[in-house]
Amino acid sequence: MSIQAASAPITIFGPNPKSDVIDCFEPATRVSLGQVPVDTEEDVALVVARARKAQAQWKHSTFAQRRKVLENILDYILDHSDEICEIVARDAGKTRENALLGEILPACEKIRWTLKNGERHLRDEKVSSGILLHKKARIEYHPRGVIGGIIPWNYPFQNMMMPVVPALFAGNAVVLKPSEWVAWSSQQFMKIFHEALAAAGAPVDLIQVVQGFGATGNALVRAVDGIIFIGSCGNGRRVIEASAERIIPVTMELGGKDAFIVCEDANIQQALSAAITGTFLNSGQNCVASERILVHDKIYAEFEKQAAATVKAFKQSNPLGGGQPDMGSMNTPIQLALVEKLVNDSIAAGARLVTGGKRVLSEEGEYYAPTILADVDSSMPIMQEETFGPVLVLCRFHSDDEAVEIANSTPFGLSNSVFSANNARANAIARRVESGMCSINELGGMTYFAGDLPFGGVKQSGFGRIGGRDGLRSLCHAKAVLDERVRLPFAMSMLPNGASTYETASAGIRAMYSRKASDKFKGFRELLRIRKSVKNGS
Repeated sequence: MSIQAASAPITIFGPNPKSDVIDCFEPATRVSLGQVPVDTEEDVALVVARARKAQAQWKHSTFAQRRKVLENILDYILDHSDEICEIVARDAGKTRENALLGEILPACEKIRWTLKNGERHLRDEKVSSGILLHKKARIEYHPRGVIGGIIPWNYPFQNMMMPVVPALFAGNAVVLKPSEWVAWSSQQFMKIFHEALAAAGAPVDLIQVVQGFGATGNALVRAVDGIIFIGSCGNGRRVIEASAERIIPVTMELGGKDAFIVCEDANIQQALSAAITGTFLNSGQNCVASERILVHDKIYAEFEKQAAATVKAFKQSNPLGGGQPDMGSMNTPIQLALVEKLVNDSIAAGARLVTGGKRVLSEEGEYYAPTILADVDSSMPIMQEETFGPVLVLCRFHSDDEAVEIANSTPFGLSNSVFSANNARANAIARRVESGMCSINELGGMTYFAGDLPFGGVKQSGFGRIGGRDGLRSLCHAKAVLDERVRLPFAMSMLPNGASTYETASAGIRAMYSRKASDKFKGFRELLRIRKSVKNGS
């Protein structure tokens, strides 16, 4: 493995939350990328005001106009994919391959899906008018206004595209607040949006970015009409608290601790390949990373042996330094320290270190060796807390019931995977695992590429959805409309009360809703009796 252990004290490089500028560094080399000014509360208010003015015009745009902007964005991405990948590699420390497949590909697919399906899901929807047979009913989907997107550092390009594409197509403006750790790249990517909007004749202020730390994000939440938040549970709670002041809707895409269950009848090579990708892609810095690999006792030893052989051969280095590394650096020294602590604490609690387990290339950047921990159980820290790092955690199980129990033993519930040659068995296990998404004989995170599926979790992994029809419609007000089918000379009236109002209503309700034919008949008979009585004036 082309890595070496650290031999010198670690110096923390990165933004200083007490500064009025953000110092930006390449995590793989610690080379300075320059500074980005921090936006104050007043700056945020001005940005949102411009966005609100632009949205007042954009909300009346046609679907054809909205498609044109997305087509322009897609064309730019395809024409500048190499440049985008290099920016991502510099600011996030990931390999160019990961930038291409983990950022460019999903962004393009989200745009493709929205272009094809967005209008269908946002057009007025005809629904039943129920007992009001003389009326027509429909649901209209109106934009919320200005959507705030507070996004993390692990996918700097894709995380910007994820809220922008559906929000813009739904008729909203978007103000993004990226993590301070990727302030530099987010500034670069704004060029894409502004060029696409200008070329389509749309207001360029529809998409803007504000930069800063917690105070900037807090100001944004208090200024917009809805929030998409992607990040940690702790920061998510603060966003919810701030949103409660104005009672605005929020979508929470929080942490994960995804279970990856491998039954004894599974194709080991298939499961191993997926587990390696799910664990080490982007140095494990994925909300849907395969953080707990649960392997049946009968194949546990062989699975560990093959995993170790693969991981020990990984190449790790500066992604832009030549060669073709399998892994680059981690994005932040803070996350590296958290991973290091979780690994060390779990080893102290009885986990067995198979490979890795240490910082490497520390004189160059923020690197942690690809690591395997074996014989891990649910009591250990690394089985309960989100790792968000390059650590493959192996846990043994003996029955399907035990696998489900282990999988559900954490406060998280984002995604999961089940591998078995028996499809019915795999689905039975998956149905019992508490999560917002699952995949059979596939990485859990691959549901993201099935554009019609919603993306999101349960328990402390969040609420609301950011994909598919549900995610698109969540960026709108659903407006209920009752229209005329047949014009009547009167409207429904319940006042003033008459002598027979209660008896008539009671009989009518019984006639309409009773499940027994005899009870329905009694209701209709009572209605006839009341009518006759009223007619006779008695």
